[in-house]
Amino acid sequence: MKVVIVGGTGLIGTKVRERLEAAGHAVVVATPSTGVNAATGEGLAEAVSGADVVVDVSNAPIWEPQELIDFFATSTGNQLRAEQEAGVAHHIAVSIVGAERAPDNFYMAAKLVQEQLIQDGAVPWTIVKATQFFEFLRGIADQATSDGQVRVTEATLQPIAADDVADRVVEAVIGGPAGVVEIAGPEAVGLADLVRTVLEADGDPRTVVADHAAGYFGSVIEDDTLVPTPGVDAWIAEQNLATWLASQKVSS
Repeated sequence: MKVVIVGGTGLIGTKVRERLEAAGHAVVVATPSTGVNAATGEGLAEAVSGADVVVDVSNAPIWEPQELIDFFATSTGNQLRAEQEAGVAHHIAVSIVGAERAPDNFYMAAKLVQEQLIQDGAVPWTIVKATQFFEFLRGIADQATSDGQVRVTEATLQPIAADDVADRVVEAVIGGPAGVVEIAGPEAVGLADLVRTVLEADGDPRTVVADHAAGYFGSVIEDDTLVPTPGVDAWIAEQNLATWLASQKVSS
């Protein structure tokens, strides 16, 4: 099977590529550094020619609200048109659990535009909606730090390891179009507690302050915003934060 990974050098893209190549599939990494720019269309037709599946795990290089929306709209539109012309049988994108419950968040709004274009398009599709990654908790702490204090919401998240996300994306590649799929970690924990646990494991002296108004990347969230949707049969990983942290110490 030939699989094109748009954004194939990032956290999830690299892990998906490694798994697919180990299983004997032909993988094309489509990024500007390899001569493929989905946002401009450069090299896209050549990259997807003869492909069975395109996996989009790309991210925008800029974080201004309208520019984010424009990036995902343009990049996704270019991909879908190129895929339709090439006869690609399956488009897969990774999105965010609960994005529709936080439309005032600029990043969520951009991902919703991406999701809608995929659902309205002619290429059969799977959208893997994942919860927050454990790997990003340190970055959240850094972004929320001021004068040695980390001020984040206590609202609940249900984070997941990037390895588990990559495994589910590979399953989608092999399994064929499946519509919307939600995946999450096994534990619902307040973001302040998650960040505090990671910093303590790192020996980081920063103080974590739970502040509901601090929100999540610019928007206030509640306990039910970014966790699996009630009534949806989400796939739940076994690896929790403690297990993930232990694995990081072993790998380092």
